[in-house]
Amino acid sequence: QVQLVESGGGSVQAGGSLRLSCSTPVYSYSSSSYYMGWFRQAPGKEREGVAAIGRDGSTTYADPVKGRFTISKENAKVTLLLQMNSLKPEDTAMYYCATGRTYGWRELLHPDGYNSWGQGTQVTVSS
Repeated sequence: QVQLVESGGGSVQAGGSLRLSCSTPVYSYSSSSYYMGWFRQAPGKEREGVAAIGRDGSTTYADPVKGRFTISKENAKVTLLLQMNSLKPEDTAMYYCATGRTYGWRELLHPDGYNSWGQGTQVTVSS
């Protein structure tokens, strides 16, 4: 497991933007061993995948956020980012970053494939 720390959450009005960051201990030269993702969980709901980056750098997004959210990673020591634009009240949730290394795992938006999780950062969008 790796230690992950999220930041950047907060409260914003609908239509606004936030940028979430997740610091990881993974160095870029070894980042191809990991897939990384952002998940969210609203009260009373199951945790759901939002966006993910595969080992090959390919990205995938959940339908509700396509065209509004962008996942990326940067720095020699990988920081996982989630740029969230045109936020909606239904985006309100606790957001978590996660990493996984399961060989052959392809369902990048499914939480079962991830074994390291951050503590989460709250995002609240008001109408």
